[in-house]
Amino acid sequence: MHTLTDQILDRGAILLLANRGERARLVGCEAEELDLSDLILNGWVFEDCILRKTKFRGAKLEQAHFISCKGGQADFTSADLTEAHFIACDFNNTPFKGTGLAQAHFIRCKLTGADFTHSRHVDIRFEDCRLNDARLRGIGFVKQTLKSLDLTNADLQGCDFRQVMFEDCSLRDALLDHARFEGADLRGTDIGGVRLEDARRFKGATISRAQAAELLSELGLKVR
Repeated sequence: MHTLTDQILDRGAILLLANRGERARLVGCEAEELDLSDLILNGWVFEDCILRKTKFRGAKLEQAHFISCKGGQADFTSADLTEAHFIACDFNNTPFKGTGLAQAHFIRCKLTGADFTHSRHVDIRFEDCRLNDARLRGIGFVKQTLKSLDLTNADLQGCDFRQVMFEDCSLRDALLDHARFEGADLRGTDIGGVRLEDARRFKGATISRAQAAELLSELGLKVR
């Protein structure tokens, strides 16, 4: 694996590495606002890199690793991120629309406002991530354990949370139209701000007494 450290890169330099057909490891490098669309970067490692507004549209990034990168408003539209790992990264307001994300992992990431619309996401995993205001419509989390996810104001319409264990999560004010929660354990979740029509979607889920009282208070009822 070829390693570059602490360099300001342009598309030509990255294209040169990509054309060698070998994996590269970029450490402390800047690739801000570069257009890396359609490049083959499978297995590349980006560590402590500046990737703000960098375009990865249609790029091949299977098994790539992004570690402690700053990539707000980067663009992964239609990229292939199969089995990619994102660890301790900031990719706020980043589009992942139409992206291949099968078995991708996001751990300790800031993904505020990220857009996963129409992504291909079989067995995608999130842990300890900020996903407030993110668009996650239609993603399946069946039988997963979701830990420390902030999904406040997120678009979760059509998501499948059946038999999911929630631990220290927030669904406050999330959009839940057509979401499914049968068999889910919501006792470790902030469900504040849930509307009456959304409360019905929790049918078959387990909630705590305190959560039940909170839901009833939303209807103007008091529990004594």
